[in-house]
Amino acid sequence: AQQGRVREKVYGKQKIYFADQEQLPAASDAELRGLDGEIAERSAQLQALQQSCRHMEAELKELNGSMTTPEIAREIEALRKDCASYTEKLERIKSATNHVTPEEKEKVCREQQLYRREWRRRKRMATELLDAILEGYPKSKKQFFEEVGIETDEDHGVVLPATV
Repeated sequence: AQQGRVREKVYGKQKIYFADQEQLPAASDAELRGLDGEIAERSAQLQALQQSCRHMEAELKELNGSMTTPEIAREIEALRKDCASYTEKLERIKSATNHVTPEEKEKVCREQQLYRREWRRRKRMATELLDAILEGYPKSKKQFFEEVGIETDEDHGVVLPATV
């Protein structure tokens, strides 16, 4: 700093040293334009390389996420085995002699409808009876059910089957 090669600036307790730019040769306008052109060219190259890098990274991610040839071969083999087993199962079902006739199916559906209707009717009757008892009961419905030992469909997660 004393020889004049570097300059010194004092900011409070800190001192900063930097090169004295007055000793450097001044660049002409032509040199500055050339350097600006080179900066623009290099910036364009940088943009192109970054774009290419992003494209390659996306392609790499896609390739890493896809299956390899041996994995695909194993998957195809597993699917062929599944297909063969399902085909065999289908043939067994088709060749079975104990098919359900439409009349039997209709009979079972009618019976199910009958039982479902009866279930609804009896549940409604029991609910009405319990509601009548609970009108004069001093405790809650839950406490009454516990004292009497009543278990509801909801307690066991039972739902009325849908119509067929």
